[in-house]
Amino acid sequence: MRALSFAVALSLSSSVFADNLRSDLRIDAPLAATAAAAWIGSELLKSHFAPARCRWCDRNADGSDALNPLDAGVRGALRWNNVGAADTLSNVMAFGVAPIFSMGFEALVAAHDDALTNVPVDLILIAEAVALAQDANQITKFMVGRERPFVHALTPDARANTAQPSDNNLSFYSGHATFTFALAAAAGTIAHLRGYRLWRWVLASGFVAATATAYLRIGADKHYFTDVTTGALLGSAFGFAVPMLAHGTNEPTALTRPLLVPNVGGATLAWLF
Repeated sequence: MRALSFAVALSLSSSVFADNLRSDLRIDAPLAATAAAAWIGSELLKSHFAPARCRWCDRNADGSDALNPLDAGVRGALRWNNVGAADTLSNVMAFGVAPIFSMGFEALVAAHDDALTNVPVDLILIAEAVALAQDANQITKFMVGRERPFVHALTPDARANTAQPSDNNLSFYSGHATFTFALAAAAGTIAHLRGYRLWRWVLASGFVAATATAYLRIGADKHYFTDVTTGALLGSAFGFAVPMLAHGTNEPTALTRPLLVPNVGGATLAWLF
């Protein structure tokens, strides 16, 4: 009967809640645009902000390797022989496939519920969360100055002669992982707050694309495991928290309200999800 109660809770989750999202485009649109402009501007001016030398170098004072075993082991296992191909695929995944999966599915599930008029506002709120996540990522990268894996493997003389020296020390934490996980979490959370019946598909498809992107960044030798996992965690946190805290109503949602389901011999406490 407990299993039946849980099934009942799941079935109710698609119909109990109505639209619990609020927004004010007089605030949200300028905020999203400003945050996005700050992120793009920091990319264009990277050579001025990025540290010229690593501050987190994963080397001992004598220059010998001091990379932690976790990052070293994952790098050895997942790094591609053709790192250029992995790099290209990670960019395609992050800035092509992931937005289609998250924003495209957002529009599809809205259309499924005859709510296409919500989509422009939904996309602005997604952009707001993602841009704020990217701003936090950029600030951290410039401050921390971790050497990228492929740079770490070069000789001292070769490190200054990479294709983009200003990008050498921006490994922590992964911007691609931050972007895709924030995108997935924001799209899924907003679809949930809207009450779209297929919101889980938005969340699931977005996280599949984000996970693939994180893997490819390791394969491209651009990031360590700890870089992409930190990006995944913080990107997801921004993607969830910004819509939920800034745009959720005071009404309980499936992520915050427990449901008491009667059954034989008592009742089961379940969360709608």
